[in-house]
Parts: sequence; C-alpha cells; structure tokens
Amino acid sequence: MTEKLILAAVRELSAALAATGDNEEIQAFFSFILTKAEIKAIAARWILVKEIAQGTPQRDIAKKHSLSLCKITRGSRELKRADSLFRRMLARSGAQEEPRVPHAESRALKEP
Repeated sequence: MTEKLILAAVRELSAALAATGDNEEIQAFFSFILTKAEIKAIAARWILVKEIAQGTPQRDIAKKHSLSLCKITRGSRELKRADSLFRRMLARSGAQEEPRVPHAESRALKEP
C-alpha cells in the first residue's frame, strides 16, 4: 500500500465517522474493523492523554498502565501545545481535564 492510498483512506474514514454523529454506531464499527488488540492500544492512548491532562506524573501512568514513557511523552508534548488537538478532543468527549496538583492529597496528609 502506498502512503497516498493510506492517507486517502484515512480521510475517507474520518469523514464517514464525523458524518455519523452516532456514538454507538462508531463503537460498533470499531469492533468490526479493529482487532481487540488494536482497540486496546487506542484506548490505552486515550487513557494516558486523560491522565496526563489531569496532572498524573508520567512515571505513575507508565507503571499503572504498563505503557512506555515514549508513548506518554508524545501525549504530554501534544497537550503542552497552545493549539493542542488532544485538549480539543478531551473537551468534545466530555472528558474535560480538571487541572490538579499531582499528589496533593498525600502532601495534605503529612501536614500537621
């Protein structure tokens, strides 16, 4: 497959998904076109983006979800961009990130 063919297919698929407007239909489509491993990989990427946006330390995300720091760093870099597509997608999904101070709870417990 050529790069040109792949890009055209991604454009077509993106347009079809955007036009659907039906979350259940999109989920069903994913379950038919993707393997369980591919769905798991996509879900893992989404989970790490949400956790980074919430302020979870990268090493904690890596340990908790058995993910490489390279994948997490890639997500972190995108979230830091002023025009971050990840932030826009988080807002659209209803998974709006809530900024928090990492480990604030554990520090509060140690204070007198």
